[in-house]
Amino acid sequence: MKNKDDYSKENDNSKEDEGKFNLVKEVLEMLVYFVAIIIIFLLLPHFVGQHIEVKGSSMENTLSNKDHLILEKITYRFKEPKRFEIVVFRPYDKEEETYYIKRVIGLPGEKIQIKDGEVYINDEAIEDIYGSDIIANPGIASSEIQLDEDEYFLIGDNRNNSTDSRSAKIGPVKRKAIVGRAWARIWPVKEIEILAH
Repeated sequence: MKNKDDYSKENDNSKEDEGKFNLVKEVLEMLVYFVAIIIIFLLLPHFVGQHIEVKGSSMENTLSNKDHLILEKITYRFKEPKRFEIVVFRPYDKEEETYYIKRVIGLPGEKIQIKDGEVYINDEAIEDIYGSDIIANPGIASSEIQLDEDEYFLIGDNRNNSTDSRSAKIGPVKRKAIVGRAWARIWPVKEIEILAH
């Protein structure tokens, strides 16, 4: 038969065990929480989206120097870029940290040419409501360019102040070089807007 001292010792032991269990549980929950936060912060910019800042005037009047944007990376995992979408791409394979922002003009398989200041796709002039000026320098597109099945022709909205697919250094852009699309402008506050439709 157990005496009162035995019962109190058992109660003390069970309370002590329960306290240790709760402490271990809390520590494990905190570890899981911190690991989840670290994974989110590592994966979000790589696979989902990230904040970017526009540098330069090549996309004026649509985007200005020092505009802050959200670059969205999910959509192009499921569908291909469309004409007139604003995309971010790596112009040079070896320079991973160099990114450009331009507008999609030519799509895979199309023929592109710039003549008399206008863009022709498959021998027809396109209605270009985004370009700020008539194109003065067609660059490599002065002769017809046949895009491959994984190539896009990208041009800045500031047509006469943009290094883009018209430059021999860049040329048609491979699909794999396109990182994502400009989804929204978040700064300056008075110009907040959704860019992707």
